[in-house]
Amino acid sequence: MKEPARPLRRLALLAAAMVLGTAAQASDFSEPWKNADRALVIDAYEYNSIDWAELATDKRIVGFINKASDGLPPAYFCSGDETEFRLCKALWKRFAVTRELFQTRKVVAKALGLKWGAYHLARPGNPVEQANNFIDFAEPAPDDLVALDIEGNDPTQWMSLEDAEEFVRQVHRRLGRFPVLYTNGRTAQFIADNRYQYRLLSRLPLWYARYKPDIEVHFPMGNWQGYALWQFSAHTNCGRLKCPYRVPGTPNDIDVSVAPMNADRLRQQWAFGGLIDVPSDYLASIPVPVSREAGLAGKFTITYADVATPPTFEEMVSVLGQRWQKFRDGFSMPVVKTVPRRPRFGIAEYVAWKRTEQRSPLQLEAAFAAADPVSTASTAIDRRRR
Repeated sequence: MKEPARPLRRLALLAAAMVLGTAAQASDFSEPWKNADRALVIDAYEYNSIDWAELATDKRIVGFINKASDGLPPAYFCSGDETEFRLCKALWKRFAVTRELFQTRKVVAKALGLKWGAYHLARPGNPVEQANNFIDFAEPAPDDLVALDIEGNDPTQWMSLEDAEEFVRQVHRRLGRFPVLYTNGRTAQFIADNRYQYRLLSRLPLWYARYKPDIEVHFPMGNWQGYALWQFSAHTNCGRLKCPYRVPGTPNDIDVSVAPMNADRLRQQWAFGGLIDVPSDYLASIPVPVSREAGLAGKFTITYADVATPPTFEEMVSVLGQRWQKFRDGFSMPVVKTVPRRPRFGIAEYVAWKRTEQRSPLQLEAAFAAADPVSTASTAIDRRRR
């Protein structure tokens, strides 16, 4: 009876190993879209075609984020030569058509029960005007997600990170909440490494764009301990023959994101309008010492020492430069400045004085002047370069 049980036991162990392997692959940082419990979100721009009836058949799709504004608004009045005038008119026409499509998609998506969101493509230019353009274009409801899309860290092509912080402040002034930050792995890593400089960007909920099956070793662990959304599929890694996930009713180049939560929880947290909690600095966890008597009594409140913000790279360079200058000056030797003696009491006057043994007032004055140390040297340090 025991012999037949061995194959069954092996099959059971193999099945258990397969289950554990599937669970590992479906973690939040390794192909989470393979977990049927994870909610999905798609985002589109004006040139993506959408078959809404087909899209609604995928129950894992919880949200739809659509591109809204792009940089600064078009000029209100068209002027210039014929080419400039026609270009201005074309930009206005595109702006009007794009906005009409945006509003139509919003109505359809909400009618299908999808959560709605909008993103602004950040360009160089006035960040406050771009924020106003975005809000006026999208007209977001209180439960609509708003996002800032920073495609790279080159300020000649995209909005600089300093301007992005101004954009975020303006959005908060007008809406009373913060946007989600959409960016790629390299830019997210730069913000995470410089989180003390970009205090707002590094605390925005992260919409992470990375088209790899596993991001655990790539994820920027600064203030971010996880992502709000992970865009894992786009035209970069989705084609006719192979795609991480295909959404019915959408083309191959549609962008698909996964959330580290199920559909119900994503609906509850949708809009992500706050800042993420900053992990406590390990230095700030040092308690203030208490007396032995208070410790033995057991009735005291633990307080923690205030820790100054870690210095920036520029501050450290300045301090080190000042200390090096002081260190170098400590090795500078004093330069003795000699003062020429009075020429009227030279060797000839001395010999004549010794022979005649006559000490006239003029000779005595010259002798004392020649022997006076104050008039012959100075110990002041000369720091001038010769």
